[in-house]
Amino acid sequence: MTDKTGGLAGIVVGETAISTVGKEGVGLTYRGYDIHELASKSSFEEVAYLLIYGELPTQKEFNLYQEKLFQLRKLPKELCAVLELIPGNTHPMDVLRTGCSMLGTLEPESKLNDLTQIANRLIATTPGMLLYWYHFHKNKKSIKTETEEKSLAGHFLHLLHGKTPDADLAQALDISMMLYAEHEFNASTFAARVTTSTESDFYSAIVSGIGTLRGPLHGGANEAAMELIQYFKTPDEAAAVVRQMLIDKKKVMGFGHRVYKISDPRSDIIKNLSKKLSEKASDGNLYKIAERIEKLLWDEKKLFPNVDFYSATTYHFMGIPTLMFTPLFVISRLTGWTAHIIEQRGNNRLIRPDATYKGPTPRDYVPVSQRG
Repeated sequence: MTDKTGGLAGIVVGETAISTVGKEGVGLTYRGYDIHELASKSSFEEVAYLLIYGELPTQKEFNLYQEKLFQLRKLPKELCAVLELIPGNTHPMDVLRTGCSMLGTLEPESKLNDLTQIANRLIATTPGMLLYWYHFHKNKKSIKTETEEKSLAGHFLHLLHGKTPDADLAQALDISMMLYAEHEFNASTFAARVTTSTESDFYSAIVSGIGTLRGPLHGGANEAAMELIQYFKTPDEAAAVVRQMLIDKKKVMGFGHRVYKISDPRSDIIKNLSKKLSEKASDGNLYKIAERIEKLLWDEKKLFPNVDFYSATTYHFMGIPTLMFTPLFVISRLTGWTAHIIEQRGNNRLIRPDATYKGPTPRDYVPVSQRG
């Protein structure tokens, strides 16, 4: 089948039992479970277990898994030394990319350190990698990368702010991490599967995913959305400027989706979280500004917000720096990447698509001395 629209749009490149995206233009399921049900009844750790091991855990399995992640949080001193050497003005995505790669040199994949063990280690340590580097350069101190928080969401917020987080903030972050955990053959997941198909190691596949997610067309939309929303003081001002952006055919990040045609099923969940958190935030008016932009995009272009648009204000109301939005995506998506790496290894064939050649027809070589 020829890729007539570019970017492999509409081209089926493989099979998966992990998730469905965009069924009937709107749905999202993880191993058969609807995202709305998971977000309202489950937790990030349960979803991580589901994606990595194939089924939701029993209570005993859940307790053991949460305790395992809890015990895996401490960073090796060698990794901390590398994080201290990374410049303070580095993009946090580059910090995670380097941190994961460094951990791979210290704890390489082996029969005794298999990919599920490594996956759980990365899920447990990436918050510490990011925030050890952040506090070392911003606050000139070396933090402990272990807390007493049971959930990964609570752990992240505790490391960031240096105190036990508000329960509503921890729950909102936990839900948002579930929303970002998995999304079928998106660009970063596909990159991780391509790397895996060469029989490379687990860390290399993860670093491939991080590098792909680094691009603004895939993982940086909520950062761009936050920059836009923060630019305005009132909803009316936002409406006037964004309307002109549409006239000038400028892209408004956080709207529309490559797969969803009707709406992003994650968007209403994250929007409700943003609204709830805005009621306690000192700059809660940003939610109303975002809502006005959403209304304008729908009225003018019938464009719906994707999960990135309202995740921007949700994270902002938690006090999370904007440049950490995409790294949080990584921490969440590690679970989905792991599931796909396991699936690819289970029935592997080198991913090597064909291309349609559009260059010059065959021609003769002319020695350099004879070229005019």
